[in-house]
Amino acid sequence: MADITKNTTIGEALSINPNIAPVLMEIGMHCLGCPSAQGETLEEAAMVHGIDADELMQKIAAV
Repeated sequence: MADITKNTTIGEALSINPNIAPVLMEIGMHCLGCPSAQGETLEEAAMVHGIDADELMQKIAAV
């Protein structure tokens, strides 16, 4: 399985592990299927939603 990093787009991350969707929804990323999710990295999305990217990555790794 491919690794999910801060530079992975939301769309790629969901392809790698669909089970992370609830983690993303929990922090306010409700538009997982919208066009921006295909080009926005997890780090960029965390910044937009006021979440520390390292904290988000820890939550994703725990899934």
